Amino acid sequence: MSRNLTIPPQVAAPGAGRAEAQAVIAFGANLGDREATIREAAVRIERLPLVSDMRLSALADTVAVRLDGPDADAPRYLNAVALLTTRLAPEILLGMLHAIEDEYGRERDVRWGDRTLDLDLVAYGDVRSDLPRLQLPHPRAAERLFVLEPWLSLDPDAELVDHGRVADLVAALRAQDAE
Repeated sequence: MSRNLTIPPQVAAPGAGRAEAQAVIAFGANLGDREATIREAAVRIERLPLVSDMRLSALADTVAVRLDGPDADAPRYLNAVALLTTRLAPEILLGMLHAIEDEYGRERDVRWGDRTLDLDLVAYGDVRSDLPRLQLPHPRAAERLFVLEPWLSLDPDAELVDHGRVADLVAALRAQDAE
């Protein structure tokens, strides 16, 4: 068998087998230095392998939301949304987001409570998943102005899979709040 060593082998680049997808990540923090935590977490995400073109929305100060609704007595949240392009599988991206949360002291056994950092994978292209570990799109994203408004500010044409245009969702939620 003869090999021509002057021709490099056809080796796929890391992640080359997966098409790029746009991911939407929601950030929230209501404990500690909220702004520094969110900005540092955004830098960590931007430096992940196979992640590019990340844009972070403006930060918004919002009331804490509990299972039974808004809680004006709880520490206020600082929220933002990032859009990024990635070739990471959604499960891998979510695992990396959880690792970043852990670095900031996130306690997973506390649901609907105060948080040093909360990172939610809101959408990943047009992927749908009902797995307990990976729910896409995020099951409550269509109900949350603190996710939809910053997303809309970054992408006026955004659509949430199975829910429609983000602009229409924002308009409906604002109208509902006005009633």
